This record gives sequence, C-alpha cells and structure tokens, in this order.
Amino acid sequence: MNVPSESEIPQETPQLKLLRRMVMALTAVMIGGVLVTFALIVIRLSDRTPTLPEQVELPDGAGALAVTIGSNWYAVVTDDNRILIFDKTTGKLRQSVALSTD
Repeated sequence: MNVPSESEIPQETPQLKLLRRMVMALTAVMIGGVLVTFALIVIRLSDRTPTLPEQVELPDGAGALAVTIGSNWYAVVTDDNRILIFDKTTGKLRQSVALSTD
C-alpha cells in the first residue's frame, strides 16, 4: 500500500478555502438566528396573560357562555341572549346589550 507523498496530496485552492469559510459563517448565522427567534417567541408568549377578576356577579338567572377581554373591559355572553360589558378595574356593569333571537 502506497502512502501518498506531500506533493501528491491535492492542495486546497484559495477559492475553495473562501467557500468553506463562507459556508461556516452562514451556518453560524443561521444557528444564531434560530436561537434568537426561539428566545423572542418564548419571551413574547410568556408576557401576555389576561387578567380577570376572581368572581363576576351576573344578574339573577343568567349563566355565562363566553368571555371576551378588552384593554380596560371584559364582556360576558349570557345564556339569556345578552352581552354584559364590565369595567376591568372596578368590576361594575358598563353596558348590557340584548341580542335578537332571529
């Protein structure tokens, strides 16, 4: 078995050396970009938790079907076809909207 001598081993051309370095740099940038994107997603999703009061006082005979949260209000859709809009800080009823059953 012949071991190739130093002169027989093909040498890396400058263009190939540049290409190899560019591929390594691109790989590092892509890995960094994926890590930054993942970190931003985790930070943004962990920041946003809606706040609701512990207890909501509904009128007699009304049951809650759905809740919607706004910036300074929350609305409760009741089973008697009404939308009740409450103030988020005080918990007082702001508005009651009757829904038609058509």
